[in-house]
Amino acid sequence: MIITNRKARRDYQILETYEAGMVLEGTEVKSLRQGRANLKDSFARVEKGEVFLHNMHISPYPNASHFNHDPDRRRKLLLHRWEIKRLLGKTAERGLTLIPLKLYFKGKVAKVELGLCKGKRLYDKRKDIAEREAKRDLERRLKRNYD
Repeated sequence: MIITNRKARRDYQILETYEAGMVLEGTEVKSLRQGRANLKDSFARVEKGEVFLHNMHISPYPNASHFNHDPDRRRKLLLHRWEIKRLLGKTAERGLTLIPLKLYFKGKVAKVELGLCKGKRLYDKRKDIAEREAKRDLERRLKRNYD
């Protein structure tokens, strides 16, 4: 596991998840292995039958020469054709968005977990907070009764 997008789980309701490979340059992989990436405000978009990840920042590799990568470039994601068609239909008609949830290595390959998400309203966020606090309070009471 390299990084997770904790803000995505707070601000979006995740309907489905997809695992996608990433097309990266050599210095990007080395920088990712050091954990120097940021998923804040990043999103994916289907463009001309391909999926691209926008606004993901991978810091430049410090030991690289002048061949270092652009930290904020858009990166191509590798998905099956049927997955791309499905994502294109869902994002176009329902107003859903693709948000990266996790970035990790699977063997030697860098993968990103995409979530098909719907934005939460303020009252949804409050409801989630209330449920989490109620669950925490119940666990405290149960623990106190067993002690």
